[in-house]
Amino acid sequence: MSESATTIRPFYADWELYNRQLIEGIRRLTPEQLALCPDGSRWPIWATVGHTAGVRVYWLCDVFGEPGKEATPFAGLSDGLGWEDDLDHPRNADELIGALETTWQIIDGILDHWTPGMLWEPFERQVDGRTDALSRRALLMRMISHEAYHCGELSQTLGIHRLTQIDLWPPGSQAWHEPAI
Repeated sequence: MSESATTIRPFYADWELYNRQLIEGIRRLTPEQLALCPDGSRWPIWATVGHTAGVRVYWLCDVFGEPGKEATPFAGLSDGLGWEDDLDHPRNADELIGALETTWQIIDGILDHWTPGMLWEPFERQVDGRTDALSRRALLMRMISHEAYHCGELSQTLGIHRLTQIDLWPPGSQAWHEPAI
């Protein structure tokens, strides 16, 4: 693939599948199942999913300045607290699916307007009085790894409770195909 490719979508095309699999996994859960925890010291399923969606907004909108936060349920959260920080307010499947779908729209947008050349551009931010630098490429790897980590955590929690786990790679989903460039 040449550097003249217009967007990064071909490089990250499977991410949308992972998002759909997560949504379908959440869609089938009851409120009682969404409240399950792997043990007494960890977040319930609903909080882990809310955190996963909220991190998308944090990195892409709050840190990198991408548009779209206003269309998500995290639009009014400017104090650094996310849904997972209010364990007294459990979220239901519809709220979680809405959060995953609206935050996916932000990701969908960057896949269409970030270019391969932009992936290497350094981005700096101030964190606790120090400069933290990362590239868009590093950010995307961080986000994908973060989501996979939490999907694994969700699957373990579901498995502990003898429920169907979330399969990010169902049979036939990774069939090789020529990317549309």
